[in-house]
Amino acid sequence: MIVVFLATFAIFALVILALSLGYLIKRKSIQGSCGGISSLGLEKVCDCPEPCDARKKRMAREAQRQNNRIL
Repeated sequence: MIVVFLATFAIFALVILALSLGYLIKRKSIQGSCGGISSLGLEKVCDCPEPCDARKKRMAREAQRQNNRIL
């Protein structure tokens, strides 16, 4: 029983190591194979011509955070 556990753990560890090495070498994030929402003809998640008030507030907060960064 312990042999099966150790073999499974080793396989998972090797897969995680391979994924991390691929990310470190290519510096490219993991992405889906379907192409995301751009394949549906949408430019953004909410395809409204103007964002709603809640979205505008979130965008303003994010812009404020970007302006206050110490970099």
